[in-house]
Amino acid sequence: MENGGMRMYDILIVGAGLFGAVFAHEAKAAGKNVLVVDKRSHVAGNVYTKEIEGIHVHEYGAHIFHTNNRQVWDYVQRFAEFNRFTNSPVANYRGELYSLPFNMYTFNKMWGVVTPEEAAAKIAGQRKEIKGEPKNLEEQAISLVGRDIYEKLIKGYTEKQWGRACRDLPAFIIKRLPVRLTFDNNYFNALYQGIPVGGYTRMVENMLEGIETRLNEDYLENKGSWDAQARRVVYTGPIDAYFQYRLGALEYRSVRFETELLDMPNFQGNAAVNYTDRETPWTRIIEHKWFEFGKDGQGRDLPKTVISREYSSEWQPGNEPYYPVNDEKNGKRYAEYKALADQEKNVIFGGRLGEYKYYDMDQVIDSALQCAKRHL
Repeated sequence: MENGGMRMYDILIVGAGLFGAVFAHEAKAAGKNVLVVDKRSHVAGNVYTKEIEGIHVHEYGAHIFHTNNRQVWDYVQRFAEFNRFTNSPVANYRGELYSLPFNMYTFNKMWGVVTPEEAAAKIAGQRKEIKGEPKNLEEQAISLVGRDIYEKLIKGYTEKQWGRACRDLPAFIIKRLPVRLTFDNNYFNALYQGIPVGGYTRMVENMLEGIETRLNEDYLENKGSWDAQARRVVYTGPIDAYFQYRLGALEYRSVRFETELLDMPNFQGNAAVNYTDRETPWTRIIEHKWFEFGKDGQGRDLPKTVISREYSSEWQPGNEPYYPVNDEKNGKRYAEYKALADQEKNVIFGGRLGEYKYYDMDQVIDSALQCAKRHL
């Protein structure tokens, strides 16, 4: 149907990330005429991967798919084959290497203990310094894992990540730390885990197959024109930006990456190494080839490697917003924006930025599927 010379769409989806791509796929399957726009030059949002020397580089930081949701796992496998990658990060504290998550390898290296009973006793002894309810992140962490692990493996990393002293951060950020009295090095407690063979970009392209997608288009710059082309809008950008920051900006942490191609086959021997001392300016180094076991698509060893150093910072306009700062002040401001959003008749707000909520990938997909069920 035409609208004053313009094509009329049933649904305009703003953002070609996971939420937008899943909703778009479901809408097309339901017989809707769909248009997807994204201000970036590529689809897949923050899970975008690009190929360098045969290596699928996670352009916006490491993304490791993990879920206990069988429905979501079955869904993503319609669009990609997943490998058997298991996330086993390493912590580097001033040259000392420790296993993450905290497990018997960690405790043996830290204290020389050999049995789970010895490790449990060591942790229990160190927890005792915290009396009563923990008042901040530092006290919460010590009450869970003791002083030694806190000082070496939590404090510096967390302060770099949040840009604030642990004593000034709320306890709820570290409500629970995984402490395993086993030699299990799998970081995630998830039944299903892996990386899409061929990268995430290909997976999202498969979701968007047959759907009109326009890149390098900033919806908010021409909002009236875009809105006139669709009966309904699915908006996955920042909710405060949608309302022109009229209630003030929501706060985010941002991440900056320094990526290098190195003429060597192996830089650090692991996909992720966290630098947990305060002095090292980056939080971690990702070596992308190990997400696919250092092999190309034909199973051959790759002669070069690509690494990315990650730096955490306060979000500023022009930066990519990554992690919502879910403290009390921002929670209240988001609630006010949510009230405004609820008054927008033909607009659905979804995803990490649209809902100002930290989502893992499986949670984004599940949220999009549930949203599609309600609205299509």
